[in-house]
Amino acid sequence: MFKIGEFSKLTQVSIRMLRYYDEEGLLKPAHVDMWTGHRLYSTNQIPRLNKIIYLRDSGLNVSEIKEALDINDNDLLATLERKQVEIEKAIQSERDKLNRIQIARNEILNNKEDMRYSISTKSVPSYQVLSYRKTMPSYYSEGEMWQELCEYANKEKLSIDAKGFSLYHDEDYRDEDVDIEICIPIKKIKVVKAPFSIRTVEAVEHMASTFVYGDFSKINDAFLSFAKWLEENSNFSMASPTRQIVHKGPEEEDNPDNYLIEIQIPLVSHTV
Repeated sequence: MFKIGEFSKLTQVSIRMLRYYDEEGLLKPAHVDMWTGHRLYSTNQIPRLNKIIYLRDSGLNVSEIKEALDINDNDLLATLERKQVEIEKAIQSERDKLNRIQIARNEILNNKEDMRYSISTKSVPSYQVLSYRKTMPSYYSEGEMWQELCEYANKEKLSIDAKGFSLYHDEDYRDEDVDIEICIPIKKIKVVKAPFSIRTVEAVEHMASTFVYGDFSKINDAFLSFAKWLEENSNFSMASPTRQIVHKGPEEEDNPDNYLIEIQIPLVSHTV
């Protein structure tokens, strides 16, 4: 048996933390001297202490650690996987905040209020597509859909006809629960399994288009240019769904500065 100070030095865990783990019921002393009240620990407790430490360092809170200590390895792996997903989402959220800070700094330093993107109009033909539509937590979740759709297309050996595109069906901008449809034009009709489908995306006679060079964060500036363009061209009003085509993105480029994204907004003409 070791006194708490000895056990602390041998395990490299502070006395304060050992007392805390005792109070929380995570690691009780192997024995408490009835005369002195001294906590005594044994080497048999070291594996449990090590488990507590790696669970704590994995981001689990006290209640989660308590539960994890008494479950089998398979359930523990599932718990760690859930925590991994939670942490990855938190990291992405913080990255998004950093991107917004950088955008704000650039706007202040470069006075980007007057930034314009070149807006052109064109007609877009109808497409027969492999479609996957789903309500996602955010716009940043779209990559997961593309991975699923591309894996399915490759598995079924579908013949791709053109670059894929995204449709955003919500009438407004959403912070969450975003209605996204991703589409890959295909050459031949084939029966597919849900949640995928084959459908025809209608032609658009008047489509406003602009290209965004660089990181996805610049898309906001492009929409501001659309707003100014629509004010100046009052014979048109915007319709939905808006479209996005990533001509060059993470699959082709490691450097976000080299991305090339096309934003399309369908228009309704009011010309008499």
